[in-house]
Parts: sequence; structure tokens; C-alpha cells
Amino acid sequence: MNYELVSGFETHVELATATKIFCGCSTKFGASPNTHCCPVCTGQPGALPVLNKKVVEFAIRAGLATHCKINTTTHLDRKNYCYPDLPKAYQISQFDKPLCEHGYVELESGKKIRLTRIHIEEDAGKLVHERGYTFIDYNRGGVPLIEIVSEPDISSPEEAREYVEKLQLIMRYIGVSDCKMQEGSMRCDVNISLRPEGSKELGTRTEIKNMNSVSFIEKAMAYEAGRQAEILSSGGKIEQATLRFDENTGETYVMRTKEDAQDYRYFPEPDLLTVKIPQQKVEEIASALPELPLEKFRRYTDVLGISVQNARLLYRYKAVCDFFDRCVLLGAGAKNTSNLILGTIYSTLSTEEEKEAFDIRVSAEDMAELVRYVDGGKINITLAQMTLSKMLKVGGKVSDYISEADLAGISEGELEELCREAVAANPKAAEDYKSGKLKAIGGLFGYIKRATQGKADIKKAEEIIIRLLGNDK
Repeated sequence: MNYELVSGFETHVELATATKIFCGCSTKFGASPNTHCCPVCTGQPGALPVLNKKVVEFAIRAGLATHCKINTTTHLDRKNYCYPDLPKAYQISQFDKPLCEHGYVELESGKKIRLTRIHIEEDAGKLVHERGYTFIDYNRGGVPLIEIVSEPDISSPEEAREYVEKLQLIMRYIGVSDCKMQEGSMRCDVNISLRPEGSKELGTRTEIKNMNSVSFIEKAMAYEAGRQAEILSSGGKIEQATLRFDENTGETYVMRTKEDAQDYRYFPEPDLLTVKIPQQKVEEIASALPELPLEKFRRYTDVLGISVQNARLLYRYKAVCDFFDRCVLLGAGAKNTSNLILGTIYSTLSTEEEKEAFDIRVSAEDMAELVRYVDGGKINITLAQMTLSKMLKVGGKVSDYISEADLAGISEGELEELCREAVAANPKAAEDYKSGKLKAIGGLFGYIKRATQGKADIKKAEEIIIRLLGNDK
């Protein structure tokens, strides 16, 4: 029997507020253990929480960016469970009245992954297992989270990757989180079930906890789908359970049988008031939202005429998009700008973190000036690439590298004379080309590039050389 995969995600996103959700402790990542905590976030008797207003605003921003309905009257609840990283023995979360509901994340194909809800809650501490001991760092306890819960609309590991990457982009674009999965500021719980192909009834699901890598999510989903298919095909039943993914073996294993909502004994948080949000505040947040990733992608491809592949490489980094959009606003052509960014600039940025930061020595104003010279035919793309490479290394203005003589270009007569010299200086390449080895013309181009320091228009040079050699193949 053939089975189809059904998956839904619960994604935890740490919000980029300066302080925690219910106290004034810092949320800064990487501090010494247990230095960013106080009686409130470590659950000391008598310590009372106070809700951080910025957390609510950031969550509303996330809800609006994912097309959610905002509940302007909401409250917080206690989710009761006992675990060492949760010193109160309960987590303050939301249950029956989440802040945001009924949204979606759209994929490039147009498919919409529906969102059930987005709610706010506090993060737990972190367990550190070393030398046979378990240590607890409460710095992360009380860091504000939003939990984004999707409907079971994802039907393949590839769709899961795109969904997570789109969600990550949206949160970064709107400035509510850096979503650094390697630092734990974005973590996914992946729910998976199988059902017979064509069936509408959902199968028993398992949940893979705390996935913090897109590539591991794909591997874990593929393994778990295969494991469930094997059990079902042999007449067995899937047991609802919480799983871990072992990155070394590429396998999932059971942590515990899965709790249901009633096991957490939710009830309204008595130490916090009902939250009422003026509709005017929601409208104010909505009006301040930037252009969202998929909107930007479609503008790049449909309006600016950039290829789908290039648009994908640009819009996945907000800082790159801001730089690119500024260049275009200053009159630089979109295609030449994108080609120089993706070719010359990206070649100097080796990691995802470097591309996300996009901390380069070239300003958008100088980049736009350089591209306008290419667009106007004053310099060719080769000279622009060489100039940009130098600017990226040592900084400076375009005028420091391109002179008035460069902008004057090379006349057609000068170019023809250079082409004659190239043919005379490279008789073997010329003969090879005439005999049908068309790639041999590259040797003649090399001569011209060296003689003109990259200033010559190679396209025109090619036309002249073909005419001189009498070969129009």
C-alpha cells in the first residue's frame, strides 16, 4: 500500500526584546550561566510576573505578517508540568484564547500552509549534559517566545524546508527575531503521520522535538516516514509518542509517550490581568509592516525582470535586499546590480551569517554609481567587476578607481586595431578557431582584456574578430 505523509509544525521563535517576558532580566545570548536571572524568572516564592508590552506588540506584528486574525481581548494560562528546566513547575503560556489565529504562510508555488494559532509564552531554562552530570542554566528561562502552530498541510520534507525558511524570513524581515536556529532562537517540533494514499482521515502522529536545523528536519522527516510506513505495512500500529532525532545515526527514538492537552491541566494565570488591545494599536502596527519576503520575490521577478534563481539568492537575506533596493532607487539597473551582488560581492562572503549581516565596504550610493556606468555603456561589466573587487578589499569611491579616460571608453577604430594585434599575436588560436574550434577565440579575448585592463567591450571585440577571421559559425 502507498502512504502519503501529513505533517504539521509547532515552531518556537524567541522574540528580540531587550528584556524577558515577565521581568527585567536581559535576553542577550551567550552570557555566563545563571547571570541573567532573578526571583521572577527562576520561580521564587512570592515573586510576581509583569507582562512585557513589547512582547505583545511583536507577537501582533508576527500575526499580521502571516495573515492572522488578532484577538484584541486575550489572556495567559498556566501549563502545568514538572521538569528541571522549569523551576515553577508550570509555564505561563496561552491555551483557549491565543493572541493570533487563522493565518497562513504562502509557498512560492502558491500553496498556503494554514496557521492554527500564534500565542505568546515564556521559554524554559537549558539543560547542559557534561561529564556524566546535568547542569541547569536559567538564563533562557523567561525569554519571550511565540509558538506558531500550523495545520497538517505539509506533505513532503521539501515543503517543510520551504515552510520553515519562509517563516524564518518573515520573522527576520519584520524584526521580531533573528531566528538563528544554531543558537536556539528558532526551534521546530515536527508532527508526522501517514495515511493511505487518497484517504482523508489522519493517521496517528508522532512528534519530533526541538529540531534546530533545516537539513536535519528533512532527514528526520524522511526517516520517520519510512519507519512508520514499515510498521503499517507489516500490520502494526503507530504509537503516539514524543521523539528525538539522533543527528549521528540519522534515526528517531522515543523519549516518552505523548501527553494530551488535558495532561497539562491548563487554567487561567491568576497573577496576570486580561490583555485588551485597542484596534487602533493593531492598525498602527499593520501600517508599519515592511514589504514581506514573498511580495519582494514577486516584485523582483515580475516587475524588475530578475531571474527566479537570482531573486531567490537575493531575497533570503534582508540586509542584501535593503542594499539592492537602495541601489535600484538610486537609478541602478536591477539586472546588473543583482549580477554584481551575486557574483562579485557574494564571492567575498563565505558563510550564511556574513550574507545576513552584509557588512561590506561599499555603500549603496557607490554601487549605484558603478552600475549606472555599466547601464549607460560607459564601462563594461568586466571593468565594473574589477573595480568592485578592489573597493570591497580596501574601500574608497568609484572615482578612486575609474578615471575620465576609462569613462571615455575605447573607440571602435582602437578596438579594431587591438583585435588585429590579438590575431597576429596568437596565430595558433586564430587558426584553431578558423578550423572550427570555437572555444579558441577565448585566447584572443584574453589578449584584448590584458591590453585594455578590462576596459574593452568584449561583445564588440567578438564581432570584429569573427569578421577578421572570416568565420561566422
